[in-house]
Amino acid sequence: MTYRVGPKGQVVLPKAIRERLGIEPGDEVVVEQEDDHIEIRRAGTPVELLGLLADGASTDDLLAARREDRELEEAKLRGRHP
Repeated sequence: MTYRVGPKGQVVLPKAIRERLGIEPGDEVVVEQEDDHIEIRRAGTPVELLGLLADGASTDDLLAARREDRELEEAKLRGRHP
């Protein structure tokens, strides 16, 4: 497939490729130069970060814990301890 680069240096990703990779408007992509070509791929997702989290916690687990912490802090500020 050949596509033309626009005046601002932009290239439109073909719909079929966006759909196959699950790329939607607003998503981030990584653009890297590899020797004589350019590689474009989806930016990392939170699932890829699971190896960095303690005890195999998921991002959902961390968000839930953060929500609980925030609720506790808000209750303390209102003078109501759980």
